[in-house]
Amino acid sequence: MYNDFYKFNESPFNTTCDPDFFFPSSRHEEAFSHLIYGIKARRGIVVVTGEIGTGKTTLCRTLLNRLDKSVKTALILNPNFSDLQLLQMIINDLGISYVKKTKLDLVGAITLFLIDESVQGHNVVVIIDECQSLNVRQLEQIRLLSNLETEKEKLLQIILVGQPELSEKLKNPALRQLTQRVSVHYHMLPMQKSEVELYINHRLKIAKADARLHFTPQAIETIYEVSKGTPRVINIVCDRALLAGFAKETFSIDHTLVQESAKEILSISKSYLSL
Repeated sequence: MYNDFYKFNESPFNTTCDPDFFFPSSRHEEAFSHLIYGIKARRGIVVVTGEIGTGKTTLCRTLLNRLDKSVKTALILNPNFSDLQLLQMIINDLGISYVKKTKLDLVGAITLFLIDESVQGHNVVVIIDECQSLNVRQLEQIRLLSNLETEKEKLLQIILVGQPELSEKLKNPALRQLTQRVSVHYHMLPMQKSEVELYINHRLKIAKADARLHFTPQAIETIYEVSKGTPRVINIVCDRALLAGFAKETFSIDHTLVQESAKEILSISKSYLSL
């Protein structure tokens, strides 16, 4: 509703995981460096955890866009399937041809594909999001895939992404063999207070905002207090504040608009939870 008024070419604060809006905060850049290291050094299994809304999925999509073409990738966003279906999803995303659908056949097809890519000097990366929902059997299947290697390096790099519950799940004694194969583990934290204004202005710039539009210093202070630096919460509050600003036909988003928007969001959340 407010896009035309503020002259946006697209909504700046959507909660979708759009890599075009990726903001290189210190925490995100650090996480990115860990992922690149794990892939290039062929370290096998990399784990990235973080609270809801900290930007893990956006980070993964950005990573896919920045990897060299010699790196073949698969991104599994909803792994809540059987271990056999998980294998099928990985194969389909990598573009591997197969005929039979038994687990042995699928693993065989993946193995041949990995060997062929290795001969060509290519690397293969599988990113699995929302891994906190995987059960022990699925995670054990992932461990078995991580065993595919030559005498010198891993043929498949696996990035497990999930909420903090994933870290707790990996402490399960039944998964100790998998845990021992995790070479890199990074926990994503929210943005620092000093980065919130930069983040907001970054998204406004990407969306080609009218030059008159701005969030006041007090508004940004309030946004940080409400969000604690969590990108998704910042987006939700800013989106609602812009809607309120549009209703009042103002280009100055102040702390009053932000406070009213935050209260409205909190009220809606409480109503939803009471259903």
